[in-house]
Amino acid sequence: MSIGPSVPDQLATGAKPPRAASSFGEAPTSVLSISGLTTSFMREGQWIPVVRNASFDVAAKETVAIVGESGSGKSVTALSIMRLIPQESGRIQGSIKLAGRDLLTLPDRTMEDVRGNEVAMIFQEPMTSLNPVLTIGFQIAEALIYHRGMSRAAAEAETIRLLERVRIPAAKSRFHEHPHRFSGGMRQRVMIAMALACRPKLLIADEPTTALDVTIQAQVLELLKVLQEEEDMSILFITHDMGVVAEIADRTVVMYDGQAVETDSTARIFAAPSHPYTRALLSAVPRLGSMEGRARPMRFPIVDKVTGKSDEPTETPDTVTTAERPVLDVTNLTTRFAIRSGLFGKVSGRVHAVENISFSLHAGETLALVGESGCGKSTTGRSILKLIKPDSGAILVDGADVLGMGTRALRELRKRMQIVFQDPFASLNPRMSVGSAIAAPLYAHGLASSSQARDKVADLLVRVGLTADMASRFPHEFSGGQRQRICIARALALGPKLIIADEAVSALDVSVKAQVVNLMLDLQASMGLAYLFISHDIAVVERMSHRVAVMYLGEIVEIGPRAAVFGNPQHPYTKKLMAAVPIPDPARRAEKRGVSNDEIMSPVRAPDYQPPVRQYREVTPGHVVQLWGEEWPGC
Repeated sequence: MSIGPSVPDQLATGAKPPRAASSFGEAPTSVLSISGLTTSFMREGQWIPVVRNASFDVAAKETVAIVGESGSGKSVTALSIMRLIPQESGRIQGSIKLAGRDLLTLPDRTMEDVRGNEVAMIFQEPMTSLNPVLTIGFQIAEALIYHRGMSRAAAEAETIRLLERVRIPAAKSRFHEHPHRFSGGMRQRVMIAMALACRPKLLIADEPTTALDVTIQAQVLELLKVLQEEEDMSILFITHDMGVVAEIADRTVVMYDGQAVETDSTARIFAAPSHPYTRALLSAVPRLGSMEGRARPMRFPIVDKVTGKSDEPTETPDTVTTAERPVLDVTNLTTRFAIRSGLFGKVSGRVHAVENISFSLHAGETLALVGESGCGKSTTGRSILKLIKPDSGAILVDGADVLGMGTRALRELRKRMQIVFQDPFASLNPRMSVGSAIAAPLYAHGLASSSQARDKVADLLVRVGLTADMASRFPHEFSGGQRQRICIARALALGPKLIIADEAVSALDVSVKAQVVNLMLDLQASMGLAYLFISHDIAVVERMSHRVAVMYLGEIVEIGPRAAVFGNPQHPYTKKLMAAVPIPDPARRAEKRGVSNDEIMSPVRAPDYQPPVRQYREVTPGHVVQLWGEEWPGC
């Protein structure tokens, strides 16, 4: 078996002489030592510093976390270490010593040998880092051939060994598969295997778990800890998730506005943070179990980043009106997607995305749909809005049958149901001012004149915590949290009763996430909104939901009041999700959480597949669990 003829000749023949694993000699105590790092970018003829005078060390076999919000300078620090800042628009000053040698003084050719060999990097989104037209085996082997001068056969054998080390099942058979054939968690494992190929002294992990489900995140963190122990490797871990920091980091560097404002052991930072910004970050961390004994959702405490003063977290008022008919009533909803193959497009299989689910949602109530990617959460939300046409079932919004409506009636009904998507930047037209984007639904339904729309837009912007004068700005002029507030304002423009929040806070920084969740709770209290809150962030779900429905392979396996589901989980899959949530307490890092390495099963079925009739039992009033058996491997 060979890697393939497309390997460049100079690589395939091993023309470059093999290099030793380390070209820097005996490593000192600090593998990485950064002193006075300042990275600037050219803007309008001036150098604007983005990272200012940062200094910290990473010792041998140590994990150091850099934490902070988007824009704090975390990723720029990592790119500066790798010298990946464009020379024509960026400038790096200070000292960056790897194993005692200053990287900033090395010629470009020598630096090419360092990257991937002495220091390796894992990026946040593996699909943007992997070449979609090359097999994963080729891409890993390429690094081995280039940096270690291996032959094709030796590189292939070593690649298979690396894939097995990062726990990819059937590594030999998956060597020739392309990235799109792997799940998100498995793609991140491929990136880790590629980074470890040349046994680097230092591994830089830039937000490697931010976009992953809680179970996949737990697997990746566990894997990094095991590999670090086996390889005696140092790790620089960049994240904004303080729960992950508590799970993996020995020491922590807190960055704010381009500066390292606090550096200490992780245990001391969690126990007694000294900087107001560090206290603000820690106060915004959702902690699983913090809602015990509380019946209603609770706002996050917000700490001022300058003074360190905190407001008091408060329970939201009871606005759920169960006496009236539900705002949303879903019965036996089923949505499948046909897979066609062959010359005539014959149906060769079906994706059973949503399979026979039922639930209701009342005014002033939040029902959270939780589960891993691929379980059918987002398809459920889109099916309810009829953005995707379901195969069967019934959907009633305010008593009106969504599936039986014509185009005109559905357009009218959609004024009462809106959706907020995960990525606010992709949801907003970059060429349209935010005021025009918020006013667009009003114009589309003929509900306001120009002057009325301007007044409405100003009122909505103020309501979501922005200012009226921001209406003339464009999306790129706002932060991620502000853009999500704009999307919420747009969803509120038509006065809906139901809002589907599809991973609406998953991609936000921890402090911004707390602000947006508080905003949603305040709007619910004042307007009686019903939320279908779709998320894989279990700790946030516990904080803001009244009821929880757990989905697996398109089915609801457990549903009930939040306190009942989190206080007494019954289904094995629910327990698996909760066990995977990182605990924001360094003292509990040694506890075994029973992390499963199983991937979620495929929802693809044969064309003639008939799902079994499910049985349910009621544990306590309103708390219902699906009976399970051998069809639930890994639970």
